[in-house]
Amino acid sequence: MFKQRLLSGIVLVIIIAVTLYFGGDVTLFVMGAVSLIGMYELYRVYQIEKCALSYLSYLAAVLYYSMIAIEIPRGYFVLFIGYLMLLMTVYVLRYPKYNAEQIMAAFFGLFYVAIMMSFVYKLRVLPTGGYLVVLIFLSSWGCDTLAYCTGMLVGKHKMSPILSPKKTIEGAIGGVIGAVLLGFLYGLFVKKHIYFGYNVLIVYPVVCGGGAILSMIGDLAASAIKRNHDIKDYGKLIPGHGGILDRFDSMIFTAPTIYYLMIVLTKGILIQ
Repeated sequence: MFKQRLLSGIVLVIIIAVTLYFGGDVTLFVMGAVSLIGMYELYRVYQIEKCALSYLSYLAAVLYYSMIAIEIPRGYFVLFIGYLMLLMTVYVLRYPKYNAEQIMAAFFGLFYVAIMMSFVYKLRVLPTGGYLVVLIFLSSWGCDTLAYCTGMLVGKHKMSPILSPKKTIEGAIGGVIGAVLLGFLYGLFVKKHIYFGYNVLIVYPVVCGGGAILSMIGDLAASAIKRNHDIKDYGKLIPGHGGILDRFDSMIFTAPTIYYLMIVLTKGILIQ
């Protein structure tokens, strides 16, 4: 089991590295594909993965990523409002085939998975975005790994006994501190290669710390959905890890957090 998890993890890291290295359309396409798979996994929980509701949602996600590609930000609200109206139309015309929870799950899935995931691409296309996207993984996967190690060593107080019995307050603190340290060390590394116009030794640790806190919320939120529906994993796409949502649950919260923190802390330098 460990060997399978390790090998699939290595393959996953390679795919992510290649995707983010090339950036542009490659990153957009891969994140769009990842989003669609994640939406499918989430909709399977609500038993709507292959029906009119999900097909509308998949189409909305494709249109959303297409609008990002051709830069039509003002059309987002039209898309979302039209999408909601179409969902409600299906709800009315096919009543009582679908219940209200399924309608809300369909709408929620577009935002929770596709839109939140798109911030990986949005961060990548910013100036020096190739360096910035690394912060997502330092604050999410880095925090997760260091929180686990800290919890194993000194963890005593349960952070969420019912939702995630193995997670401890000490582990969470260790994960956040570890992410801050990783951000600082990463800042030392990139500072030697390029001038950013802001102090990376201050900004990166703060950003990683904020991202780490939200990454834990993202992880627990995904776990809460699974527990509510009595499932262990969202899927089996990644051997030893589960599905897309099992592996990227923390990143769903971390990506937009990193994006907006970078813009605020650099005083808009990145979007000028």
